[in-house]
Formats: sequence, structure tokens, C-alpha cells
Amino acid sequence: MHRYIARRLVMAAAILWFISIAVFVLLRVSPGDPALLQQGINATPEKIAAVHRELGLDRPLVVQYVRWVGQVVRGDLGRSVLTQTSVTEEFRARFPVSLQLMLMTLAWIVLIGIPLGIISAVKRNSPVDYAVRLLAILGLSVPAFWVATLTLMVPAQLWGYAPPLGKQIALWENPIDNLRQFGPASLVLALGPIASIMRLTRSSLLEVLRQDYIRTARAKGLRGRAVIARHALKNALIPVVTVLGLLSAGLLGGAVIIEQIFALRGLGQYIFTSLLQKDFPVAQSLVMYTAAAVVLINLVVDLLYAVLDPRIRYT
Repeated sequence: MHRYIARRLVMAAAILWFISIAVFVLLRVSPGDPALLQQGINATPEKIAAVHRELGLDRPLVVQYVRWVGQVVRGDLGRSVLTQTSVTEEFRARFPVSLQLMLMTLAWIVLIGIPLGIISAVKRNSPVDYAVRLLAILGLSVPAFWVATLTLMVPAQLWGYAPPLGKQIALWENPIDNLRQFGPASLVLALGPIASIMRLTRSSLLEVLRQDYIRTARAKGLRGRAVIARHALKNALIPVVTVLGLLSAGLLGGAVIIEQIFALRGLGQYIFTSLLQKDFPVAQSLVMYTAAAVVLINLVVDLLYAVLDPRIRYT
């Protein structure tokens, strides 16, 4: 197991190195000049050249790349080209928002999607199954931004209620207002994934229930709940864990639309704005952070496979 983890970490380092080169090159060959965006369209060539010297953009690309990698290794993510604020400080301020939003969204997905999938599989072709599948179709069909807008507008119009907006409330400072702020946003963000996880859990569990060892367990006289809980569910959850890992990596990168509607100061808006405005230090650092999150979460998911299915061994 330790050798496998070491190999995966070495592979992760190689992947991140390749991604760093790709991000660095793509940002510089794409249209737009960060100096021009900073100074405005009326800036003189002298001012543009001065900003290029200040940002180091007048140096060879290899020198710029080595300098940036060295800063990242030292933990210095640089300063925003447009706002002149520290990228590290902005990341520290915004990361807890995206992290809590991700954790609460995953909690909704696991607590609602997986149980509904199990119920739908156990009650196959029953009215309950049809109702759950209908809910899944609705969850996949309704756009999240529309539900988010209604979540804010309907309570405000009918009851004069609105969650706290425009300010960040820490969980340890005011738990009630924090949950009022993050609860609706996380639930809206989880609607589509809940439907996907429900359908995936149902289909995976139905496939496992057709296996010979499940028939053997039932022939030995085990009750239905014991068969599902002890024998079927773990194997059925392997593809579900894979999808949950992918969802986690995506949510850690932020949810741009939901953050915008609910006025959450997370990483999604920060990354999106930096890419549009060609803010090199912000875009490069946060894309690398997202890539690192994806690589590490995939490693954790692979290790969870061995926990769910003892037949899986890593050497």
C-alpha cells in the first residue's frame, strides 16, 4: 500500500508539472494584455512597457516560468495584477467558503441521494420507485440558477424572509445565521447531483443484487436488510464513490453561479474573474490549486475502493 501511494504521489507531481506548463503557456498565448487591462485602453506605450517590466512580462518565458514555480514552491502566490492584493490572503479568505459549501453539498447528496437510490432499487417497479425516479428526472431537468433565484424570491415575496446576504458569517461565530446562509445555497447546488447519485445507486445496486453470491446469501436465510447492508451495498457504492470524488473536486474549485446568486465570496468567482481579466498570478495559482485538489481526491477515492471491496489490493 505504501509503495502504491508513493508511486501515485510521484505521478501526481508529474501531472501537476505538466499542467503548470500548459496553464502558463495558454494564458500567455490567449488574446489580451494584463497591462492594458490594468491601465485602460488610453494607456500610453510607455505605461504599458513599465507595467510589463514591473510584472516581469518583458523577460523570456522560461525565466518567467521558473520564477513563478519558485514562488509557488515557497508558498508565495504573488499579487493580483488588477487589485494589487495578495493572492495568498485572498485564497485564505475565500477557501473556507468554498470548503463549507462543498461539505454541505456533499452532505445533502449522501444523506438524500444514496438512501433514495437504495429505496428505489429495493422497491423496484413499485409506486415508490416510480415516484423517486420522477423526482430524479425533475432534479436533472430544472436549472440550478432558476431554483436558486426562486429560493430567494419566493420567501421574500410571501413571508418577507431572506437569508443573510452580502457578508460572510463564520460557523463558529454565529452557527444559525451561517446555516441560513449556506443551507439554501448548498441544497440548490446539490439538487442535480442528488438525482444523479440516486439513479447511479439504484442501477448499481440492482446489478449487484443479481449476482450469485447475493442469491447464496438469501438461500442461507439472511434477511433482506442484512443482505443489502452486509453484502450488496458496499460493492454497489464503488461507482458512487467515484462520482462523489469527481463532484468534490469540482466543488472545491467553486460554484460560480451559486456563489453569485447567494453573494458567497468563494473561489469560483475569483477564478472566473481572473481568467477573464488575464490576471496571471491569480489564474495560474488557482488553476494549479484546482488541479492538485483533483489529483489528491482521485487518490483518496482509489484508496477507498480497497475499503469497500476487500478483493481490491494495491501493491
